[in-house]
Amino acid sequence: MMVKRAVLAYSGGLDTSVAVRWMIENLGVEVVAVACDVGQGGDWDALVARARAAGAVETVVVDCREEFARDYCFPVLRANALYENQYPLVSALSRPLITKHLVAAAREFGADAVAHGCTGKGNDQVRFEVSTRALAPDLEIIAPVREWGMTREDCIAYAARHEIPVTASREKLYSIDDNLWGRAIECGEMEDPWAEPPAGVWSMTIPTATAPRELTVSFVAGAPKAIDGTDLAPHELILTMNEIVGSYGWGRLDMVENRRVGIKSRETYEAPGALALMMAHRDLESLTLERDLQRQKIALEHRYAELVYDGLWFSPLKEALDAFVESSQRYVTGEVRLKLEPGRCIVVGRRSEYSLYDYGLATYDAADSFEHGDSEGFVKLWGLGIQTWAAKQGQRHD
Repeated sequence: MMVKRAVLAYSGGLDTSVAVRWMIENLGVEVVAVACDVGQGGDWDALVARARAAGAVETVVVDCREEFARDYCFPVLRANALYENQYPLVSALSRPLITKHLVAAAREFGADAVAHGCTGKGNDQVRFEVSTRALAPDLEIIAPVREWGMTREDCIAYAARHEIPVTASREKLYSIDDNLWGRAIECGEMEDPWAEPPAGVWSMTIPTATAPRELTVSFVAGAPKAIDGTDLAPHELILTMNEIVGSYGWGRLDMVENRRVGIKSRETYEAPGALALMMAHRDLESLTLERDLQRQKIALEHRYAELVYDGLWFSPLKEALDAFVESSQRYVTGEVRLKLEPGRCIVVGRRSEYSLYDYGLATYDAADSFEHGDSEGFVKLWGLGIQTWAAKQGQRHD
C-alpha cells in the first residue's frame, strides 16, 4: 500500500520535528501532526509553529487531561496496578490515549497511516503500534526513527538545514517523559545502576514543606473524589496531590525494570500523587473488600499492570479484568487519612459506611461479641488434613 498521508504523534521535540520533514522528503507523504496534552505542560503555540516549519500540513493539539485522568489514571488506580510492584505506569498510560486520538485524526483527515518517533529499543513503539492495530488494523504504521539511522548530532544538523526551530542541544543529559500521573527520567549517568541519581533530575519531589500535615482523600466506588472535603475534577485532584505530596520530597522511584523488548533498564520516576493515591486506595480496600475478593484482586493486580506496560490496553483480557475491577469497587467508598512529613507519607486512618470491620468481633475488651467456644471445633477441622498427613507421612523425629 502506498501511503499518501500519515498522522504523527508529535511531541514538539527534536525527533518528532525531524520526523515530519524526513517523512516528507524520504517517503513522499503528507504529515498531520497531533499533539496530546496529558499534563506535560509546554508552549503549545510554539509547538504548532515548529510543526508547521517542519512541513506539517495540519497540526492538532488535543486537551486530553480530563480524559486521561478519568479513563486511564483512575482505572489503573482502582486496579492497584504497579508494574513489578513499584512503577505506577506513568508513560505506559498515556500511549493508548494518544493512539486513540491519532486514529481519530487519521479518520478526520483521510490519512492511511499513523507514525511515531520511538526507537527500536524502547517500550513505546510496542504500545503505539499494538494499540493502533487494535483500534484500526487497516492503517499502516511508520516508525522513521527506526529507519533513518541518524545520531542525535545528525538530527540537530538536519533540523538546522531545514530551518526547523528546535531547542535541542548536542549534550542531552536525560530523556524525560511527564504527564499528570508522574515523570520518567532516564539516560545520562543513571545508565550505571550503581550510580545514585543526581539531585538535579528531580522536579516534582523537591522538598519545601517542613511542618507535618494530614490530608483526607475521599473515594467513591474506588475513584478519588475529594481532598479534605473539597470535590475536584479528576485531573485537578491528581495535580493537587502532586503538589501537596511532592512538596514533602516523597514519591520517588529508582528501579531496574524489565522492558518489553527483553532488556533491563535503569529507570527513575517521580509520581507523588499517584503513589499516595494508590496507597490510600489499597488501604480503603482492606476495610471494604471481602477477604476472598481482596485476595483474588491482589493476585490479578500485577497481571493488569503487565498488560498496560506491554501495550495491551485494548485487549480482551484487559477488558475482562476491567469488568472484574469494576465489580470489586462497588463498596470501596470512604475516606483515608494520610500523614505527611519530610520524606514520608503514611496512612493513619480510614473509615467507610461499608466497612467490614466489626468492633465487637475485633476487640478484646468487655464489648467482645466473638463466640470463643466455637473456635475449638473449627480449628480441629481446619487442621484435620494436616493431622492425618502427619500421622501417615509426616517426618518423624524419634
